[in-house]
Amino acid sequence: MHRAFMAYEKYRGPLGNVRKGVLVSCARGTTTSYALMSLEPRGTLFVSPGVEAYDGMIVGEHSRDTDLDVNPVRNKELTNIRSAGKDENVKLSPPRRMTLEEAIGYVASDELIEVTPHNIRLRKRYLDANKRKTMSKRPKE
Repeated sequence: MHRAFMAYEKYRGPLGNVRKGVLVSCARGTTTSYALMSLEPRGTLFVSPGVEAYDGMIVGEHSRDTDLDVNPVRNKELTNIRSAGKDENVKLSPPRRMTLEEAIGYVASDELIEVTPHNIRLRKRYLDANKRKTMSKRPKE
């Protein structure tokens, strides 16, 4: 599959690894701004608060080369104790929205693209975290 084509050229050798790891959801539910606030320093987010997430869904790009399982649906624990500086306004940067062409160029060999009438989502081939670990240890065929 090609996503952008200008012209054929001579082979210049293998391409370097430009892409970093991803942030993979390990929980099912609606994403919260409280959870995304703690994930934002770890990388660029692809989802905003209020989006339905599921196990194996890619919610962002990790700032390092490894994939990281995260919980984007965590809620803030509510208590009876109130203090002046406890509640803070959550300010998130806008999520990175991908077009289908960008998603085709972004996915790795162990990832898939889901295209629905309203969304374009990225996900891992194996949704279960344990299955992903066992499949990554297998020799490549």
